Amino acid sequence: MKAMIFAAGLGSRLKPLTDTMPKALVPIAGRPMLEHVILKLKASGFTEIVINIHHFGEQILDFLKENDNFGLTIHISDERDQLLDTGGGVKKARTFFENSNEPFLVHNVDILSDIDLKELYDYHLQNGGVATLLASQRKTSRYLLFDTEKKLCGWINKDTGQVKPEGFQYDESLYQEYAFSGIHVLSPAIFQWMDTPCWEGKFSIMDFYLATCRQTDFFGYLSDGLHLIDIGKPETLAKAEDFVKGLNL
Repeated sequence: MKAMIFAAGLGSRLKPLTDTMPKALVPIAGRPMLEHVILKLKASGFTEIVINIHHFGEQILDFLKENDNFGLTIHISDERDQLLDTGGGVKKARTFFENSNEPFLVHNVDILSDIDLKELYDYHLQNGGVATLLASQRKTSRYLLFDTEKKLCGWINKDTGQVKPEGFQYDESLYQEYAFSGIHVLSPAIFQWMDTPCWEGKFSIMDFYLATCRQTDFFGYLSDGLHLIDIGKPETLAKAEDFVKGLNL
């Protein structure tokens, strides 16, 4: 099974730590974020991983070399010339994924959770969608909106009332509100939807999902009991060690 880890971010929320290291190597309970995610993927049966790099990318290369790639096949998608955001990052890495029908899991480096990644991957295979987004019921201002068949239909910012895609009519009786987790499974068919001029260079995968969700099938893997922590911000960094111990990673 194949996966991609987004490790190219600047980590600006974690300054001054990220003034001297990439966000992916910030330690949590004695291990870099990146190591936690790699080991979780490995334990779930993933054997081939693509990691994108940008900020202090050479430190990530050295880290992987020191650890013999954790016994996995690891490819590097090098964005040191230009940071491409999540959508652009997936598109740049397409050569690793597009020549087979095998889906791939995408995981933000700064997310820790108790999700069974193999279960999520298998759900995607069985459901037959172009993408499956792990989403949970947690308090936020921005929600993905899924219909009764768990198909992604839109997005709303509850603080501002803004909705996406353009012209979307929000009716709370028709949609389930869930927060995106930063973990999703994509089929290589995703790339044909990116072959238009508006999806060139730097772009957000969420903007892409919301702009194309009317034309194709993006589904939610909707979890009511997911335990998840975003360790990309200072206030959760301090809580992450206890979180990791609770996960028994």
